[in-house]
Amino acid sequence: MTAIAAAFDAARADNRAALIGYLPAGFPSVEGAIAAIEAMIRGGVDIVELGLPYSDPLIDGPVIQSAVDQALRTGTTTADVLETVRRIAAGGTATLVMTYWNPIERYGVARFADDVAAAGGSGVIAPDLTPEEAGDWLSAGSAAGLDTVFLAAPSSTEARLRLVAEAAGGFIYAASTMGVTGERAAVSSRAAELVARLRAVTDKRVAVGLGVSSGAQAAEIAQFADGVIVGSAFVRCLLDAATPDAGIRAVEAFARELAEGVRARTVADVTQR
Repeated sequence: MTAIAAAFDAARADNRAALIGYLPAGFPSVEGAIAAIEAMIRGGVDIVELGLPYSDPLIDGPVIQSAVDQALRTGTTTADVLETVRRIAAGGTATLVMTYWNPIERYGVARFADDVAAAGGSGVIAPDLTPEEAGDWLSAGSAAGLDTVFLAAPSSTEARLRLVAEAAGGFIYAASTMGVTGERAAVSSRAAELVARLRAVTDKRVAVGLGVSSGAQAAEIAQFADGVIVGSAFVRCLLDAATPDAGIRAVEAFARELAEGVRARTVADVTQR
């Protein structure tokens, strides 16, 4: 059993959805990112999604783009990302690297997989990598013992959902809406529909992301999904903080709010699925 599967199983045993938190490595600094992620975990995050800063973040909205730009301007490297993985995974939290394909290809596919695994990483999310083009990565990732998370969108056909489900490891990332990342005032009605469509073709875990910005929204998603993914709202805690310490406190407090939300699922909700 992978660390990701164990985290989902532990959440299910607790009659709740898993909480997955995203922050980019190197923001607001390498040590600052590590401190913020540790605060997320103290607040109740089960799985960490660690962003590898990249100059062309295709699906990231302005909040994450701002953080990634700052990380790049301060010189964050892939080595810094791997060190962050090492520090976080050493504490026992399942840690994934979220990266676009170009940095993997430039680093070396097999080398990247091996180095993520050696750092204690559990998996990789590459949002611009499709199952049809993922042969080299899937071979390298599998050899290194990594889960590969693929995305499903509301626009995906049934055939597409089956393809994604077959290729996915760890969980399937169900995008709640079309568009880029960012906080939204309400959960799209298409999120529940997409999860239901995925449940019809696979028994793999499904986590919903894009736009979650409150404990109430986390609670809503937890009624129908195995996991809730939150990114931009965590980044916003750091961007808006008056001081680094205030940012850390805000991240932990927000994680606690979200953790309460994912625990709003009832036993009946779990047994019905």
